[in-house]
Amino acid sequence: MLSRLMSGSSRSLEREYSCTVRLLDDSEYTCTIQRDAKGQYLFDLLCHHLNLLEKDYFGIRFVDPDKQRHWLEFTKSVVKQLRSQPPFTMCFRVKFYPADPAALREEITRYLVFLQIKRDLYHGRLLCKTSDAALLAAYILQAEIGDYDPGKHPEGYSSKFQFFPKHSEKLERKIAEIHRTELSGQTPATSELNFLRKAQTLETYGVDPHPCKDVSGNAAFLAFTPFGFVVLQGNKRVHFIKWNEVTKLKFEGKTFYLYEKKIILTYFAPTPEACKHLWKCGIENQAFYKLEKSSQVRTVSSSNLFFKGSRFRYSGRVAKEVMESSAKIKREPPEIHRAGMVPSRSCPSITHGPRLSSVPRTRRRAVHISIMEGLESLRDSAHSTPVRSSSHGDTFLPHVRSSRADSNERVAVIADEAYSPADSVLPTPVAEHSLELMLLSRQINGATCSIEEEKESEASTPTAADVEALGGELRALCQGHGRPEEEQVNKFVLSVLRLLLVTMGLLFVLLLLLIILTESDLDIAFFRDIRQTPEFEQFHYQYFCPLRRWFACKIHSVMSLFIDT
Repeated sequence: MLSRLMSGSSRSLEREYSCTVRLLDDSEYTCTIQRDAKGQYLFDLLCHHLNLLEKDYFGIRFVDPDKQRHWLEFTKSVVKQLRSQPPFTMCFRVKFYPADPAALREEITRYLVFLQIKRDLYHGRLLCKTSDAALLAAYILQAEIGDYDPGKHPEGYSSKFQFFPKHSEKLERKIAEIHRTELSGQTPATSELNFLRKAQTLETYGVDPHPCKDVSGNAAFLAFTPFGFVVLQGNKRVHFIKWNEVTKLKFEGKTFYLYEKKIILTYFAPTPEACKHLWKCGIENQAFYKLEKSSQVRTVSSSNLFFKGSRFRYSGRVAKEVMESSAKIKREPPEIHRAGMVPSRSCPSITHGPRLSSVPRTRRRAVHISIMEGLESLRDSAHSTPVRSSSHGDTFLPHVRSSRADSNERVAVIADEAYSPADSVLPTPVAEHSLELMLLSRQINGATCSIEEEKESEASTPTAADVEALGGELRALCQGHGRPEEEQVNKFVLSVLRLLLVTMGLLFVLLLLLIILTESDLDIAFFRDIRQTPEFEQFHYQYFCPLRRWFACKIHSVMSLFIDT
């Protein structure tokens, strides 16, 4: 029997699981891992496949069964983290955006970062004015289809490719004009390098937005960049705090706290899992960009004195160490297999998306240019002073509502339209619900879906019940978190109850310890004085001795029964 158990256990440990990782060019890498394989093993396999040495900027992202995104932790088992049925599906993405992508050592690394930023541009995470948008798109065209050729590129050829969530015919003509007249002769590597240099100057470079609500219930996007913590709200950047000014990150349930030297920012995530993911991303980004050495990394806890919280520790190298290690790389540049732009492919940069040809010209210009313009005011410094929402002496929650009116002039405007990258997210193998939410939100708002989006959703079109359920979830998310004042009162009551329970538990433990020590044979003056009191003698003969005899009798009966059997 023991041998069968051991053999079954060994078979379980030796079981192999199929993993599919979608790469940045939308190709897929499939491999098999054992049950106890760590995330580092899978990541090393992937980097070996890509011939990538500067791998610290990248990570593997997955979605759990509850539809929450996560970064794969390299020190833990892959199977235990995913908690889903095999085969496992994940995505290879840039996790830490380099502060200066043009300074990366190897061309293969720059190419992968180029692919990531191209995705950001398409999904609406990277905003820019119209002239910058046309230049970035022209760089993409030059890098992926080469020089303009009248025989291959007829009139309107740039309209076949989708670079942004939405764009106008005027912008398409501007892209084609730049591609024809300004970029001729540039190699793919040169165009990608110029693309990176331009993208790095934009204020939303490196933004991976986390949707949240502020204390007033207003929607906001929180993000961590190479330069600091950013809050985008409506069409404005309301906060930017440099990493060396962030003193602490904490979360409790759905509430996320960021401590700065003079203020405390408070935001509410949609779920506790989303809030924990936001907190862990903040811990990792702060350690990567702020610290000088990985030996300075410490385990961070979200708990306070009275109840247990989550503990997390960043396990990788920091940015300075990565740059020093990259400088030592000496090998022949690896061959890069670039994927050319073919309109029939499913790459986000070339998927046919919504165009606004049916919108009146004046309105179309307002819509498109308002999305792209407005960032020049942010370029004075990548380390601008954050907008203060409360003073250090104020209450625990910042008075965002009252301070916003006083600091409107210092709030940086990023666009005339609200920053909403989630509206343009296309479905992937690990986030099938994204398209359903996108289509549902557009139906609620009265907008039509594009032909390609309808085709992509045919295979997994939700039923009426699913649509109703998704609609309820989306409306609940849009309505906010109710009354934050009541939530704070409830949290205060729970904290008081925890304090009372902890205090009563400590007193009970101390009482038991005192009784045990007093009834022992310790010859200490303090315990001798207690033993000589009438109250102790009464307790000893009326309660302690009978209780001790009862326990001894029970133990004797159990031992006798065990011996007889």
